[in-house]
This record gives sequence, structure tokens and C-alpha cells, in this order.
Amino acid sequence: GFLFPDTYEFYEGERAYSVINKFLYNFYTRFTAEMIEKTEERGLTIQQLITIASMIEREAADDEDRYNIASVIYNRLEQGMPLQVDATIQYILPERVAVLTEEELSIDSPYNTYLNTGLPPTPIANPGLASIRAALDPADTGYLYYALDTSTGTHRFFNTYAEQQAFVATQDYEAYYA
Repeated sequence: GFLFPDTYEFYEGERAYSVINKFLYNFYTRFTAEMIEKTEERGLTIQQLITIASMIEREAADDEDRYNIASVIYNRLEQGMPLQVDATIQYILPERVAVLTEEELSIDSPYNTYLNTGLPPTPIANPGLASIRAALDPADTGYLYYALDTSTGTHRFFNTYAEQQAFVATQDYEAYYA
């Protein structure tokens, strides 16, 4: 989560600790004092914030999605609901799958946000600045659910499970991911 995605130059034969230090240095030059202050105001550790940003990074299709997905995550955390973020299941699978099965959704893992409430133990990806900013300043919504709109490739957001399920019934995810 702290290996900031960017373009890097490395020397052939460069030691691993030097490579990791470049990633971390880049992260900490971009993660500003203001961001640290906002993280603390939210009552989060930096690792918790980056964990949220990593889920946003893996789920969002565009910048608008990021802020709304962040809103859903915080709203669910506030209500003590499981996050149910598909990307956390993809993280524990040996290979990415197009559509998750019931069996995959029931895997016993601390990263399974369908079975566990709260955040997964660590980030699931290395978020960019857009996802970090969304995690710091989510949209102000009442959304608790979202689903991919296969016609746009972005997400639709919902206040109730019934609304989300009615929308999902209109989508053909198998064809979309084929």
C-alpha cells in the first residue's frame, strides 16, 4: 500500500532495500502534512487510511466513482456493516476472476469483507493520489451500496439493498467480463 505507483528509474543490480526506499520516499513526499492531519481528524491511522484508499483504487472506474465509493465505505463502517468490497476477495484469490462465486465470497480470510466487519488487516493495492484524496474527503452521501453499470463501465450508487438488487438484475456481468 505504501509503494507509490509512479515511474521509477533503477540501476541494474540495485539492491532491494534501495528500490523499496525509493518507493517509500516517493510516498512520503506526496503524503503531505495536511493529509496526515486529515487522517488523524478522521480518527484513522495512516495504514487504515491507505487500506481504505487501496480498496477505492481497486474498485473505482473513474474519479467520481472514487469519492462515492469512499462514501459507501465510511457509511458502512459507521453502521457496523460488512464492507462487501469485491476487490478484497480478488486480493485473496490466486488469480483474478470475472464474477465472484458464492464459494469465493465465503472464503475464511481476514481480507474477506463479506464475512468480516471493519477494514481488512492491510492495504490490498498501492493507491494513487486520486484514491488517497477520495479516502480523505469522501462524497457526502447516504449511499450504502453500489454496482457496476455495464453500459458505462462506471458504478451506480444506492441507498438501499432493494434498489441495488433491482439494478443488478438488469445487468449481464458474465457477458461484460467475457
